[in-house]
Amino acid sequence: MTTALLTGLVVFVLASFIGFEVINKVPPTLHTPLMSGANAISGIAVVGAILVAGESNEKLTLAFGLIAIIFATVNVVGGFLVTDRMLQMFKK
Repeated sequence: MTTALLTGLVVFVLASFIGFEVINKVPPTLHTPLMSGANAISGIAVVGAILVAGESNEKLTLAFGLIAIIFATVNVVGGFLVTDRMLQMFKK
């Protein structure tokens, strides 16, 4: 296993744990408004994943890049749907 792959894996695992803990600490009343802000971050993740997958020469990196593109895109679309539903609740 290369050093770069091992470092990337460690960063991914740590980011997953930290993200899980941060999301669990957010009260439900703040979750929906924060989702709209998270859409911008997920959009950046989509662009980054496209760059990683596009420049890849290794099959494993390409696979992880494609998985990242799929998950980030689902997150962006879901966030916009939740935000739209929240805004529909405030219309007369």
